[in-house]
Amino acid sequence: MRFPTVKEWKAIVAEYQQSSTWRATWQLVNTLVPYVALWVLMYHFLSISWWIVAPLAVLAGALLVRVFIIFHDCGHGSFLRSRLANDIIGFITGVLTFTPYYQWRWEHSLHHATTGDLDRRGIGDVWTMTVQEYLESSRWKRFAYKLARNPIILFVIAPFVLFVVLQRIPNSRGDTRERRSVWYMNLALFGMITALSWVFGLGTYLILQAIITGVAGVFGVWLFYIQHQFEDAYWERHEDWDYTAAALQGSSFYKLPRILQWFSGNIGFHHIHHLSSRIPNYNLERCHHSHPVFQQVKPITIRTSLKSLAYRLWDEQLNKLVGYRRMREVRREQAAAKAVQGEKAAVQNFENEGGHVATPEKRS
Repeated sequence: MRFPTVKEWKAIVAEYQQSSTWRATWQLVNTLVPYVALWVLMYHFLSISWWIVAPLAVLAGALLVRVFIIFHDCGHGSFLRSRLANDIIGFITGVLTFTPYYQWRWEHSLHHATTGDLDRRGIGDVWTMTVQEYLESSRWKRFAYKLARNPIILFVIAPFVLFVVLQRIPNSRGDTRERRSVWYMNLALFGMITALSWVFGLGTYLILQAIITGVAGVFGVWLFYIQHQFEDAYWERHEDWDYTAAALQGSSFYKLPRILQWFSGNIGFHHIHHLSSRIPNYNLERCHHSHPVFQQVKPITIRTSLKSLAYRLWDEQLNKLVGYRRMREVRREQAAAKAVQGEKAAVQNFENEGGHVATPEKRS
């Protein structure tokens, strides 16, 4: 595909970077009101049957993904025109999603600035090693990598660890405001958990929150994974890295059914989001359809996205994500090349010492 220049794409996206108070307000209403209503319904149906309550909790988990997208847009300063309004709503939705607003905003900005850059991996990314890095790693590091990329660990256990445990701890590399935001969020969460435990009972609340967090975590982490972990993604060394290419080639266009697109807040148009994080989620689809250059991005569907589960390593020779089979092929190729090199070195040493190796013609 032909990538537009920075000047070209900035001109195209300019009108879609404008926040809409009406659209943002309506999104708050059709997201937060149903979410609170589901908690009320769960409370009233608890005395009747868990067979009713459990599906409501699952639905609340799906809706929490949409809550997180609002939080996400506030972090980018794109949801509303007012910075103060973004910060207030970002904090409130951060409580609901167990995410410290300022620390997450700082870490996520680093993700946007470095995505697709092989020399600046590590912040806000799924752990990704190159084939050669994997081959040169210790046995324990390779074991840890395989464990971290295991689907059960990545999509079921990791979301709980991330949202419940890791986001309760300040990042030592952050500024004072980022570190304090974690403690403020922990205090707010303590208040929310105490209040809901008093209403529902501690055990019941923990079960409901576990279901909601589990559903949202699996859905959310899968979305994040597929946004950058697909076969023809973009990774380059820093000297060759290009922002526009990283956005349009290294961020996926995940074409979802309408209902899933609604629950995920249009974040499937991730190529547009990475091109300009100032575009609020409610403008992403319109921006995608506004110019043919964006529609050159090949969509990923639910069916084709499942193939990404087999991709484990970045192959710098092939310029694409590959599975462990490719790693084994490279290992055999390198072993064979090393053996040939060893034979050549042995022959050279023999000849240097005055020996003579007969040619095939003389031996015959």
